[in-house]
Amino acid sequence: MRPPSQGEAVLQEGIRNDAILSNSPGFLNRIYFILFIYGREQYLSAWLFGVEYSIFNMHRARITEIEQSVMTPRQIYFDHNATTPLHPEVKKEMVAAMEMFGNPSSMHTFGRQARANVEDARVRVAQFMGADESEIVFTGSGSEANNTVLSLFVCGSSQCIPGMKQTIITSRIEHPCVLETSKCLMHRGVGVKYLDVDPYGKIDLQQLDDLMTDDVGLVSVMMANNEIGTIQDIAAIAAIAHRNGAYMHTDAVQAFGKIPVDVRSLDVDFLTISGHKIYGPKGIGALYVRKGTPYCPFIRGGHQEKGRRAGTENTLGILGLARAVDMRVAEMEAEEDRLQAYRQLLREGIEDRIDDVFFNGHPADSLANTLNVSFPGAEGEAILLYLDLEGIAVSTGSACASGSLDPSHVLLATGVDAERAHGSIRISLGRDNTPEDIYTLLDVLPGVIRQIRNMSTAYMKGGIHASVR
Repeated sequence: MRPPSQGEAVLQEGIRNDAILSNSPGFLNRIYFILFIYGREQYLSAWLFGVEYSIFNMHRARITEIEQSVMTPRQIYFDHNATTPLHPEVKKEMVAAMEMFGNPSSMHTFGRQARANVEDARVRVAQFMGADESEIVFTGSGSEANNTVLSLFVCGSSQCIPGMKQTIITSRIEHPCVLETSKCLMHRGVGVKYLDVDPYGKIDLQQLDDLMTDDVGLVSVMMANNEIGTIQDIAAIAAIAHRNGAYMHTDAVQAFGKIPVDVRSLDVDFLTISGHKIYGPKGIGALYVRKGTPYCPFIRGGHQEKGRRAGTENTLGILGLARAVDMRVAEMEAEEDRLQAYRQLLREGIEDRIDDVFFNGHPADSLANTLNVSFPGAEGEAILLYLDLEGIAVSTGSACASGSLDPSHVLLATGVDAERAHGSIRISLGRDNTPEDIYTLLDVLPGVIRQIRNMSTAYMKGGIHASVR
C-alpha cells in the first residue's frame, strides 16, 4: 500500500488534530483551501469524494448546525417604542378566547358571554389608570383615539357640542397623528398654536400660559415622547389649561405601562393609550374621557361603547389589552429599574467606545427604555441597515414617519441641525432584553460607525478626515 501523498497527509493531519468535522466551523474553508492548493493532483477528486461520502454524512447534523449559526445571527430587538412582541400571557389569553365569537351587542348567550368579558376588561384597564370603567372607550388604535379628541373641536353644532372653543394648543414634537390632524383641522377653520421645546424636549410652561387666549378650547401635549423619551409635567400643563377654561388631553401611548399613569393625579380630561406598546395586540387602543366632558363620536353608526364609538367591539383585542395591563401591574416597576440600568450601561459604553456622539432627550426626565443618539458623519438609515445585517434592530425615529426622508421633526424642534438629525438612531429597550444584548450592540456599533464615517466624503473632526485618524 502506497504511503499518503503530501496532500493526503495534510488533510488527515487536519482531521486528526483539529477534530474539525465535529467541532470547527472552519471545516469547509479548510477543505476548499486544500482543494485550491493541491487541486492538480489526480488523486484528490476521488479522495474528496470519499471524505464527502463517509464523513460528511456522518457529521451532517453538526455541519447543518454550524451553517445555521453562521448564516443566521442572533436576533436582538431594540425597537420597542415602535411596537412590542406579545407577552406570552397575553397570547395565552387570546388563544383561549378565540372560540368566544359572539357579538357583544347580541342578547343571546353567545353575545352575553362576550359582553361580560369586554366589561371585565374595561374595569381592569380603568383601574390601572385610576379611572372609572364608564370613562373608558375602546378604539381601534391610539391614533384613532387622538383623532377623536382633536376632531371634537371642529364640531360646534347644536347636535354635538354647542359653543366649543375652536382653537387648539399642541407642541411641535407630538406624534404625527396629532400634528397631521392639527394641520387638517386648520383647513377646516380650527385655530392651532404650537408650543416650542427646549434642547431636551421640554415645553416652556410660561409660553403655554402666554398662548392661553379666550378662544383656546384644548391643550394637547404628549406625556412621553416616542423618539427621545422626554417626559412632560402633564399635571402642571393641565393646571394652566384648566385655569384658562380649556380642556386637557395627553397622548400617553408611550408612557402608559412604562411609568405610573393616574388620570386623577394628572387632572386630564382625555388620555390616549394603545395595546401594542405594552406587549398587547395591535389594532386596539382606548380613550379615557372624564365624566361630564363634552364628547362627540368620531366614528358613527351603531350604539357600541354606549354610542361613543360605532363598530362591533374587537373582543379578542380588548381581552388582550386587559391581559397586557394585568402584566404591567405585575412587572412594570421592576422592569423600569432594570431597563434604566441597561440604558445607563449602553450610554456609558457608547461614550467610551465612540468619539463625537450626542445624546438627545432629557438626561433625567426620560423613559427608562429610550436612548436617542446622534453620530455626526454617519447616516441613521445606514446605521440601521448595517446593524440589521448583524441581527440588531433599532430605529431612526418614529415608525409612523419612517417612510419620510426628512430629518426627525422632534430633533429639529429641539434645535438639532438637519445633518446631525439625519445621523441619529433610537434604541428602545424592552422586557426581553438582557445584558448580553447590550454588550453585543456595544461590540458591533463602534465598527459600524467607523466604517460609515470612513466612507463619508464630508465627515471631519478637528480638520482631519475620519479615515486617517
